[in-house]
Amino acid sequence: MVGKDQGIGGAILAVCVIVAIGYLVLVVDPSFFNLNATNVRIDAMLVLVSIAFIAILAIGAWIGWTMAATPPPKPIEEITETEEKKEEK
Repeated sequence: MVGKDQGIGGAILAVCVIVAIGYLVLVVDPSFFNLNATNVRIDAMLVLVSIAFIAILAIGAWIGWTMAATPPPKPIEEITETEEKKEEK
C-alpha cells in the first residue's frame, strides 16, 4: 500500500516527466503541435530560462531571509561554561 506522501511524490514525478517530454517535443519538433517552428522554439527557450532565473533568485532570497531571521548562535565560551556547570552538579 502506498502512503499519502508517496502517492503525492509519484504524481509530482509523473507530471514532471510528462511536462519534460512535452517540452522536448515542442523544442525539437514544433510541427508536432502544428506550430510555427522558429517562434515556438524561441518562446520555449525564453520561458524556460526565465523560470530557471526566477527560481535561482527565489532560492537566493530564501537563503538571505533565513540568514537574516535566524538569531546568532551562542559564543563557544558560554556553551562550555554551561556544560561545565552541569557537570559539577
